Amino acid sequence: MRDYLVFQLYAPLVSWGDQAVGQERPTADHPSRSALLGLLGAALGIERDDEAQHQQLSDACHFAVKLYTPGLALRDFHTAQVPPQNKKAKHLATRKDELSEPKLGTILSFRSYQQESLSVVAVWLEGQSTYDLTQLQQALQQPHYHLYLGRKSCPLAVHLNPLIFKVTNFEQALDQYSIDGCLFGLFKDSQPRYYWEQTAGCETELKATYRVPRYDQPLSRARWQFVSREEHVLLTAGKS
Repeated sequence: MRDYLVFQLYAPLVSWGDQAVGQERPTADHPSRSALLGLLGAALGIERDDEAQHQQLSDACHFAVKLYTPGLALRDFHTAQVPPQNKKAKHLATRKDELSEPKLGTILSFRSYQQESLSVVAVWLEGQSTYDLTQLQQALQQPHYHLYLGRKSCPLAVHLNPLIFKVTNFEQALDQYSIDGCLFGLFKDSQPRYYWEQTAGCETELKATYRVPRYDQPLSRARWQFVSREEHVLLTAGKS
């Protein structure tokens, strides 16, 4: 038996960052590990440049996700002013420095979102941890910083309602969790998918349909660097 902290994630728009190349800012269809760690870090009040605290949180926290519906895809575009490319120019350390340059140009970037996405997340702890699940639960109930789902334009639409379950495995925790009644229309006929990381302490009876690499394991929050990990995926055919 193990304790699991379980909470729901829903917003009209979400964006779970994926590998970005050039002007594209894509999204995955379910929460990324980096996004979930960022959510917990913001709730706890960990500063972005506090590498030690972020590393401790990453080492201790492990996740499983039950995706009820990924929602519908939405693609938006943004324009931004940029300084001209000049290899001999001085180093521009801040956005203010960039905008102070003469002859600013414009670039176009594309950003992807998911509309009406609904998922439930289970968290368990392994090894040494600065925080226990009760502290994480309290932080999600009364977060230090404003919480959003991937981008600041994606605020929560319902309370996270974090609950702690003592069960045999993460799928029991995910399946026993009751989603907010106002979201019933989003999951009443759904065919949920399960995503999880197979760790030394991971207990599950689920058999993965396939496994896939994801580049969402934070290496450095300050430098915004990530490395790959292996994610297990189960596709289901029945109703939730």
